Amino acid sequence: MKVLLLGPPRHLFSVFLSSFGDEVMTTDRELTADDLDGVGIVVSYGYRHILKRDALDRIGGRGVNLHISLLPWNRGADPNLWSFLEDTPKGVTIHRLEEGIDTGGIIAQREVQMRGDDTLRTSYARLTDAVEGLFFDVWPTLRSGVWKTVPQGAGGTYHRLKDKIPYEHLLTEGWDTPVCELIGKGVVDEVIAWDVPA
Repeated sequence: MKVLLLGPPRHLFSVFLSSFGDEVMTTDRELTADDLDGVGIVVSYGYRHILKRDALDRIGGRGVNLHISLLPWNRGADPNLWSFLEDTPKGVTIHRLEEGIDTGGIIAQREVQMRGDDTLRTSYARLTDAVEGLFFDVWPTLRSGVWKTVPQGAGGTYHRLKDKIPYEHLLTEGWDTPVCELIGKGVVDEVIAWDVPA
């Protein structure tokens, strides 16, 4: 089977997926529907583009996204940062790719406990390890093509890149800012249901 990894190159993923005898390709460029001909499954992880409707139709529901938040909380940009600013649940999710941003049905989730001495950098690493471990656990099921999804619950939050601008002054040490200094400092100004902007 041909597996297309969308996002930056991830050597460990390529080695893992190849061990199943699959052909693995990786790209970070924006794709068209024609780029997806012959692809068995698409795995999006850290991909900065949104697949258009025709591309999603071409893969016929055989696309998943790895997201470092416990959806429906913190859809969109900077999920780790917002989980502290708004003090929302922390975790990781694998969900079906669809037209909305991080709105697809949930395939698997894992809650992640943070430590009091975590920084944005260490919490991000903790989430990355968790979502990759979860993916490796569920890959045989995903690969089989027989997987179920659960609709995301109502509510949750959504953020764009520009939403963090008013809070950048709180990142006194950049990625090494202790997360305990950020907890609850954000204002929850957009609680959404299913009307997430595409």
